[in-house]
Amino acid sequence: MIILQSPYFWIITSLALTLLTKSLAVALCFGSAIALLWGNPAKKITGMLSKYLLQLAVILFGFGLQLNVILKVGYSSIGITFFSISTTLFLGWVLGKLFKVERSVSILISSGTAICGGSAIAAMAPAIGASQGQTAIAMAVVFLLNGIALLVFPHLGHLIGLNQADFGVWAALAIHDTSSVVGATAIYGAEALAIGTTIKLTRALWILPLSFLGAKLNKSDSKAKVPWFLFGFLLAALIRSLFPGMEDLWHLLAISGKKLMVTTLFFVGAGLTREDLKKIGGGSLLKAITLWILVSLISLTVIRLGLIKLPV
Repeated sequence: MIILQSPYFWIITSLALTLLTKSLAVALCFGSAIALLWGNPAKKITGMLSKYLLQLAVILFGFGLQLNVILKVGYSSIGITFFSISTTLFLGWVLGKLFKVERSVSILISSGTAICGGSAIAAMAPAIGASQGQTAIAMAVVFLLNGIALLVFPHLGHLIGLNQADFGVWAALAIHDTSSVVGATAIYGAEALAIGTTIKLTRALWILPLSFLGAKLNKSDSKAKVPWFLFGFLLAALIRSLFPGMEDLWHLLAISGKKLMVTTLFFVGAGLTREDLKKIGGGSLLKAITLWILVSLISLTVIRLGLIKLPV
């Protein structure tokens, strides 16, 4: 369809969807449905929009939080995220060998699962010398599971009786990409959103040392990009904390961030096409699913045992 080639079609559709629904799951599914049924010739543009709109939405979320809360939760979750990432990378290595997944693809899938989905894959790919095709396979696998997580995790959280704090931790540790962590926790509640977003962004900071290590081991000069929007998130919380008398404005900005996530997830969904799905091999998919299930179960067990303590 010629109309799909125009970025204006995708932009107008996303805006209409944002006005018509508050459901992040509907936005993701609608974008995916269009892309899977008719393709997305404007994929580069919608991909760029999803990236930058997500960053803006996260910054706006910062206006809904107190800086001292972010710093406390972020500091207390450094050990949690280190344990989670180390465990995931080890399990990923074992499963990669077990399912005979190509080395570079295996590393990329493990990195995307361990840290923050597509962003981690994009940072690690040049560091380990992965080809465009290998990167595309890892991206497609992680993207598929990331979308499923947004739809499934809130229901699972209610089914097993997780409170908002525990669900926020679980989502931040077990869901691949920042977009779906934010989306799933936003569906679950304000406290889950605050905790999940903060821990997820703390987890995302590990992109830098991991990509640096990958570059050194592969003797590459590639350097990871600093996630500057994280500092925007902290700055927004700082501004809110310094000017408590403007609470109505900060609330409006935080709500705007939630509405922007509807637009963002429509564009995220638009990134999944039939061409992407065809790139996924059986071994890669099986490894990714197994790794994701193991990480989800281990993190949930740790939370249920009360081994993760966050500041009140």
